[in-house]
Amino acid sequence: MTGAGDEAFIAAVKPLVDAVGGEMLPPDEAGTDDVVLSWRGAGVVAVRLPQLADSLDRILAALERGKGMPLADLDRRAKQEVVRALEARGAFAVRHGVETVASALGVSRFTVYNYLNREKGA
Repeated sequence: MTGAGDEAFIAAVKPLVDAVGGEMLPPDEAGTDDVVLSWRGAGVVAVRLPQLADSLDRILAALERGKGMPLADLDRRAKQEVVRALEARGAFAVRHGVETVASALGVSRFTVYNYLNREKGA
């Protein structure tokens, strides 16, 4: 059973868990890949993190919300900025990351690679 302090801790970490696409569950239901968060020496909540591919989809959706339009509707410069931001977050380490980003931006994989190479050459 969680106490009032535990509930405050859970409420405090919930926005972070939601932002990364995680799922909160009781610590006794945690699997080997879940992260148990402790507060005052006891496990209070477990966090099940999403698969990396799901995280990329969440990041792309958040970027669209932030831009206020579909990423495919952005101009070339804005798309390049999106690619730089995604690279900084490790989006292209995910299997099919380039393809996923290219689809979201409405460009070819070749164009995404061009954006990446342009940044490295600059």
